[in-house]
Amino acid sequence: MTALHDRPAPSQRPSALIVDDDAMLRLLARAALEQEGLAVEEAADGKDALAVFERLRPDIVLLDVMMPGGMDGFDTCIALRRLPGGNRTPILMLTGLDDTESITRAYEAGATDFAQKPFNGTILGHRVRYLLRANSTVEALRKSEAYLANAQRIAHLGNWEWNLTTQAFHLSEEGRRLLGRPDPDACATYDAYLQCVHPDDRTHVSEAFADAVAQRTGLSLDHRMCGPDGAIRIVHQQGELVCNEAGRPAALVGTIQDITERKRAQEHLDFLAYYDSLTGLPNRLLYRDRLAQAVADAQRQGHLAATLLLDLDRFKLINDTLGHQQGDRLLQEVSDRLKSCVRTSDSVGRPQEDHAPLAGVWERGSSLARLGGDEFTILLNRIAGAPDAAKVARRILASLAKPFHLDGQEIFISASIGIALFPLDGESADQLLKNADTATYHAKQSGRSNYQFYSQSMNASAGERLAIENRLHKALEREEFLLHYQPLVALDTGRIIGAEALVRWQHPELGLVSPMQFIPIAEETGLIIPLGEWVLQRACAQTRVWHEMGLGGLRVAVNLSARQFQRQNLLHVVTRILLATDLNPRCLDLELTESMIMQDGESSMATLRELRALGVHLSMDDFGTGYSSLSYLRRLPLDTLKIDRSFVKDCTVNQEDATIIKAIIAMSHSLKLQVLAEGIETEEQMAFLRTAGCDEAQGYLFSRPMPAEQLTDVLKASVHRKGRLAPVTT
Repeated sequence: MTALHDRPAPSQRPSALIVDDDAMLRLLARAALEQEGLAVEEAADGKDALAVFERLRPDIVLLDVMMPGGMDGFDTCIALRRLPGGNRTPILMLTGLDDTESITRAYEAGATDFAQKPFNGTILGHRVRYLLRANSTVEALRKSEAYLANAQRIAHLGNWEWNLTTQAFHLSEEGRRLLGRPDPDACATYDAYLQCVHPDDRTHVSEAFADAVAQRTGLSLDHRMCGPDGAIRIVHQQGELVCNEAGRPAALVGTIQDITERKRAQEHLDFLAYYDSLTGLPNRLLYRDRLAQAVADAQRQGHLAATLLLDLDRFKLINDTLGHQQGDRLLQEVSDRLKSCVRTSDSVGRPQEDHAPLAGVWERGSSLARLGGDEFTILLNRIAGAPDAAKVARRILASLAKPFHLDGQEIFISASIGIALFPLDGESADQLLKNADTATYHAKQSGRSNYQFYSQSMNASAGERLAIENRLHKALEREEFLLHYQPLVALDTGRIIGAEALVRWQHPELGLVSPMQFIPIAEETGLIIPLGEWVLQRACAQTRVWHEMGLGGLRVAVNLSARQFQRQNLLHVVTRILLATDLNPRCLDLELTESMIMQDGESSMATLRELRALGVHLSMDDFGTGYSSLSYLRRLPLDTLKIDRSFVKDCTVNQEDATIIKAIIAMSHSLKLQVLAEGIETEEQMAFLRTAGCDEAQGYLFSRPMPAEQLTDVLKASVHRKGRLAPVTT
């Protein structure tokens, strides 16, 4: 801080106006203020003071109380306060009067402070400096508040505070404005504020606020607010908990932003981009995206999915005969019948009319679509097999066989349906659509009004599947399986802390068979049980070898299949293998999926507790893709959550994925869980996850899965002289 006697440059010097009819006192005051580095102007009476103030706009005024000329210091002070800028300039009244009435009059006239005459020059200088500093602070605060208010007005953003003790609720001016309630007392309590929430959203908002307090978490939600005139606005609220010195919740503070126009604009754009304007169904672009999501989900979970492509028979004849307007009406009627034919769980595009805050909001899982013209597609997810798809196809054909009535005219129409199954008929959305289209063509060639599976691919896949199943029975006996290991890395140090064991099948004739081909078959046939035990035994034995080499902290992660987890002898199998390999249980990490644990809650909980009691490390794999709730998750005896690669993939470009990852990490750490992100492929992803607080990671950025011998070389090369594991080199 600059010393008070150090004079700043002339352009930076604060200015003072001294108003006194006594020339000697003005001279003494000038000397004291100039000694403090101020530029000084003088005035002998109130009239001159007003003129100098308007010309100079000084930073402070020293004003004598008793002045001749009919305008004393009190009158001059009042007049100064009325001038532009005068209401914010500090005024120090100089007076020889010491009665209470004079002091009161000085403050009533607008004085900032007062000092008695005669004065000490040094003390006066310090007094002036103090007033200037205080006024500078107040002015900075005023500007900051003005900037904030203006920014909030532009952004339609208000702020609020809920006192948890008194239930008082403070809503800022902009917050009241966007709610159409300018009166400061309109939302003075929390209950009064809740009354402004749309009745259908009130319970949800109240629960969200209560959860934020009870769980000491942040608040973030979108909902509707109602104005006094009945107008409905969509708002986004964010908040956080403030605790007192004792650590107890004291207040919830947050912001409220009007996002109505943004929501409506986005929904309108989404509708134009992703929905068919005639039927309101998803279009080809959206259906392809949802089919790709279903394929990814099926790959992770190991279940079947089907896409049905429906083409109306002889629709061109109807257009040519009745006209395009009637043809469009028929397409609308067809779409309505298709909706009624397919279960909600079959992912049909249907608006959530009872809950949607805005028109045009569709169910996220909707996957009945109009591809264009007279083509429709239906996604059947998580089916047991081909008969399920055939059942839906028959139901559709039966419904369409009933007559349509357009303007009193009875119209009959039929359809041809092609069916492609994942993964039998394709492993991508484009391939499935292409094969379903081919099957539709064969259905038309077969006489129309029927359905056909993608026969050529189906037959080929069935033969290959049978061959794989036959070879699987002998693969273990012939020692055709092998394990590859993908390193697990600590993000804070870059060191290898473990490896995930991944099974591979090296067949002498088929070559390296993809796990996507043989794992589902092994699951269905029950061969996954002996295969899973072999993987567990081999992984534990190899880890023990690494420990004997001096790599004692290394752990191995092994995926458990649903069938393994459901077997009653799982604890016995794990215990037997740990004893046989002499591996510390804490060095074994068993990975389970959300869906696996959620299938039989109480039984799963018991199994997890037994494994945890044994000392085994437990991880939930692919977290974020299932349905586990926070309340249920808190009960699970887990050590680690693995963030699914689908979130990691776009975390640096997709704000939603980034937000989800941060939320998972924060939630996990609050539950004392470690977090591991899988599928890291770029430096940017690693940097984001490290900044977000993720603990561990794996992915191609560090290493692809490799044989045990190769990983052994990597581990040997990375050991420091003190025996600690060095950062991974790629």
